[in-house]
Amino acid sequence: MARNIIAAIDFSDVTDTVVARAAELAEAMGSRLWLIHVATPQPDFMGYEVGPVYIRDSVAQQLRTQHQHLHRIRQSLLNQGVDARAMLVSGLPARKILGEADRLEATLIVMGSHGHGALFNLLMGTVCNGVLRKSRCPVVVVPARTVQPPPQTVQVGASENLGG
Repeated sequence: MARNIIAAIDFSDVTDTVVARAAELAEAMGSRLWLIHVATPQPDFMGYEVGPVYIRDSVAQQLRTQHQHLHRIRQSLLNQGVDARAMLVSGLPARKILGEADRLEATLIVMGSHGHGALFNLLMGTVCNGVLRKSRCPVVVVPARTVQPPPQTVQVGASENLGG
C-alpha cells in the first residue's frame, strides 16, 4: 500500500510554504501527497432550507474557484514529479482533515499555523490545535512566521572580485 501524506491547505499566505514542505517530505519518503482543502459549510445550508438563489450562486462560484486553485497546485506538483492528488471537501476543517487522514491511512499531516495570539486561540481555538490534539499520525506544523518574501536578485558585475 502506498504511503500517504496530507497537506491541509486553506489558500492563505502560508499555503505555498506548506505545499513546498509537504512535497519535500513526500519525495523523501516516497509517498503520495494529498492536497486537501476543506470548504467551511455555509450556515444557510446547514438546515433543510435551500436558501436564496444569490447565496447558492455565490457559494457555487466560490467552490469552483477553490477547486480550480487546488488543481492548479496539483498540476504544478505533478510537473515537478510529485505524486499528488487533490481533494476539496466540505465540513468542519479539523474533523474533515482527521477523517480523511484516517480514511487514507496517512503517515503524516502537514499544515500551517497562522500565528494568531494566545487570546484569539483561547477564545476561538484553531484548526491546527484540533488536529494536533486528535491526530493518530504525526503532524508537521509550518508556522506563519516562516513565510518570507522572495529574495531580491543581486547582480554582480564581472569585474568584481568574489574570491577571498
